[in-house]
Amino acid sequence: MTVEIDLLTLFPAMLEGPLSDSIPARIQDEGLATIRVHDLRRWGLGRHRSVDDYPYGGGAGMVLRPEPVAAALVELRQPDSTVILMDAAGEVFRQERAEQLDGRSHLVFICPRYEGVDERIRGMADVELSIGDYVLTGGELPALVVVDAVIRLLPGAIEAASTEEESFANGLLEYPQYTRPPTFEGQDVPPILVSGDHGAVRRWRLQESLRRTLERRPDLLAERAVSAEERRILGDLEADQQDGGRDH
Repeated sequence: MTVEIDLLTLFPAMLEGPLSDSIPARIQDEGLATIRVHDLRRWGLGRHRSVDDYPYGGGAGMVLRPEPVAAALVELRQPDSTVILMDAAGEVFRQERAEQLDGRSHLVFICPRYEGVDERIRGMADVELSIGDYVLTGGELPALVVVDAVIRLLPGAIEAASTEEESFANGLLEYPQYTRPPTFEGQDVPPILVSGDHGAVRRWRLQESLRRTLERRPDLLAERAVSAEERRILGDLEADQQDGGRDH
């Protein structure tokens, strides 16, 4: 199945460049995804194709009007479409949501600009997404983040094994990776990785994945059911942390 993606923006060039290079370009060339970028001014009002106006009640900046967005969605929306509004107040985008969107056949992204959107536009969207607790100049970069995260999960987009053990795939951060040379500026590749013992390598990777998650994102562990093996490893790691704290 080919996923269709439509992006509504006032600055098409911000999206067209990144989507026409590297893995996103190959995914489209191979027919796994069809991505279309639309200039929202095509549905703008009047001779000047206006898409925004001053906010009622006063205040700085301009607000995206509802009419152009509504007109665009009338033309683009399909019975099975999922319309996504990129907005700083939206749900924080996570890998779980990327996997949910990966199963959809048609995604439509609304990329706001200026001071934000008329509140009535929110009722036109199925999902509101944010990529973090900060404010950008528009929704184009966040939309690119979501599109990239979703299309790389499409069957055949990249090697399946590449997505099985990466960060967040199993609720943990990915373990450290090494390649040649075996020694670089006094730092050696862990001997276990070149030992040829696949069982030992698996255990080391699990341990280091848990260590990295415990150190950097303990919140992920609080949300995740752990196996007996993982519980034992975490106990050892936490004991090491406590010992290290006492050494200071």
